[in-house]
Amino acid sequence: MSFNFNAHQGFLIDLDGTLASGNHLLPGARELIEATADRFAIVSNDSEHTPDQLARKFKEWRLPVPSERIVLAGVAALEAAEEKHPGSRLMLLGSPALRRMARNMGFELAERNVDTVIVARDRQFSYTKLAIAARAVRDGAEVLVAAPDLSHPGVDGYPVPEAGALAAALFAVTGPVPHRVIGKPQPELFRHACAQIGVAPQHCVVIGDNPRTDGAGAIGLGVPFWQVMPGKLPDLLRETVTHVL
Repeated sequence: MSFNFNAHQGFLIDLDGTLASGNHLLPGARELIEATADRFAIVSNDSEHTPDQLARKFKEWRLPVPSERIVLAGVAALEAAEEKHPGSRLMLLGSPALRRMARNMGFELAERNVDTVIVARDRQFSYTKLAIAARAVRDGAEVLVAAPDLSHPGVDGYPVPEAGALAAALFAVTGPVPHRVIGKPQPELFRHACAQIGVAPQHCVVIGDNPRTDGAGAIGLGVPFWQVMPGKLPDLLRETVTHVL
């Protein structure tokens, strides 16, 4: 069954493996952004970068993607914490960029007596950080996992650790504890993206390469999922995508 872009009002597009791989734009990405014009949002489980950082990267690629059209799991986790505990003490396992954003949002970054522990992608993750985070969780801190992904394929084909792997390490120490997952496949990230482009979820389609996150997220949202293989976007643009739901 084939689809064309005129059948939908909004497009929720994955980033890694769909539009880009590492610092490289994938074939067909430029054409997809142009085809969806002002009707798209990029929805990513990226829990390391900020929308401004990625908008600058797209600018280097000469693609017009403003930061307000980039919805990221790491930022969404901070927003979820802010909604429940504004200006609180927060332990953030995350990147320098995400930590700067947290401070700008009014959080006090701390290691003890914290209200929330956020697990994002942290390239400086260590035994010491794991021990401190486990202690905070056992003391009653709420846990937000930015995204459930354990890894993603790097440009060399080897797996790159993601937030889910760090969360798995944390829960291996603490044992099962209540926690909230923010990123895909949870529908919250998609709903936020729909609001950003001003299109109701039922009029959108999810485009991505991962059935476990993009596809399951589309099912949760109740919308179609167009699955593409990395680097195979030209096939989609020729309207040969199969509806996999």
